Amino acid sequence: MTSNATSIRVAVLVILCFQTSVFTLSVRYSRGILKETYSNYEVLLVGEVIKILFSAYMIDGLEKKTGLLRHLLFVISKSHKMVVLAMIYGLMNILYFVSLRNIGAGLFAILSQCKILTTALFSVILLSRSYSTTRWATLVALLVGVVLFSEPIISSQKQPHHVIGPDRQLKQTPEPVSQQTTAALMGNPVLGMAAVLTQMFLSGYSCIYFEKVIKSDPLQLNIWERNFQLAMASIPVYMAFIASQHYQRQVTLSPDEQEPYHFGRGWSSVTLFVTLLEASGGLLVALSIKYGDAVLKTLATTGSIVITALVDHVVLQGPLTSSMIVAGAQVILAIVMYTFDAPQQKDDAEQQKIPLLARWLPKATGRRIFLLTVLPILALPLRSVDSAMQRRQSQQLQGSVAAPVVEFTDHTHDNDATASGGTGGGDITI
Repeated sequence: MTSNATSIRVAVLVILCFQTSVFTLSVRYSRGILKETYSNYEVLLVGEVIKILFSAYMIDGLEKKTGLLRHLLFVISKSHKMVVLAMIYGLMNILYFVSLRNIGAGLFAILSQCKILTTALFSVILLSRSYSTTRWATLVALLVGVVLFSEPIISSQKQPHHVIGPDRQLKQTPEPVSQQTTAALMGNPVLGMAAVLTQMFLSGYSCIYFEKVIKSDPLQLNIWERNFQLAMASIPVYMAFIASQHYQRQVTLSPDEQEPYHFGRGWSSVTLFVTLLEASGGLLVALSIKYGDAVLKTLATTGSIVITALVDHVVLQGPLTSSMIVAGAQVILAIVMYTFDAPQQKDDAEQQKIPLLARWLPKATGRRIFLLTVLPILALPLRSVDSAMQRRQSQQLQGSVAAPVVEFTDHTHDNDATASGGTGGGDITI
């Protein structure tokens, strides 16, 4: 790979990582603080329209031999592979709701991280790739690090909530019992776990399937043509979900409360910003797969969890404990080890191209694996200390005035198919 291609790959992955963080924080602000009630599927549908328009614009700049309309009709006629992918995303949406009706959101969030391993597994099966022992170890370490990093965030949602009231003053509110929690208590845990694990296998498969179509398909359509196809195929899927959502809402209301469907109900300028971020995320994911691969894309979106939590702690006063800091270091270390686990460079000039942090890593595989096991071992006792401190603070809050903690809805572990139409991997969620 040339230095120019490497620079493009790194740039796209870094931008994707930050875009995912901004998107997640924007959704938290919109849903958790502003309490906006727009339909997720309407946001996704508008996002697909944006992708169609932008992809058509890019195709028009590249296609000079035939007219744009004629070429787009040709692209649509060859979109059967993207129709399959859109149907997989639709099935993942259904599995998402089945799983959350039968298991708790915390268990779902932890199990959903298996997509890190399923993506690598399908890259071996479908693309005949091979990974070194160090890379497999880093993927497992990344999975452990993300789970350890996410667990305090999940646990914090079980504590008393504090919200910003209309007067902009922080006030304590009792913990709400969500419909998902109630359903999980009454559901079938075996069915829920089977649904989320099936969803994770489909997530890994869809990522590699999209990469294989982009890089190995004999038709050799460019990334914008494939994005155009996938967005077009996703629109009927989201329209069906919108119709189903409206029907389910109507049957729960009395005849006097029922009202006709209005597209855009509950939208605001923040909603439009979230929609633009969702559309840009889909295009960035496709570019990251083109210039990198599906596993690197998964690493970039997973690493965004650390950035999101740091910004959330500073801006929205979200949780950031000592165990999260250690687990975050584990995530970063695993990503660096995976990315720069390559054969020894031939000369000093090539060696200088490796980032300084990567050059400090031990060269021997055994030492690298040992380094990956140290941080999780350190994080576990720290988590016990953090839990004891949180319990003490919770007891103090019960008899005191509101504490400066802002409630937000955690979207980092939501279904990666929920906003996956046109993303080629569906890790950007809403």
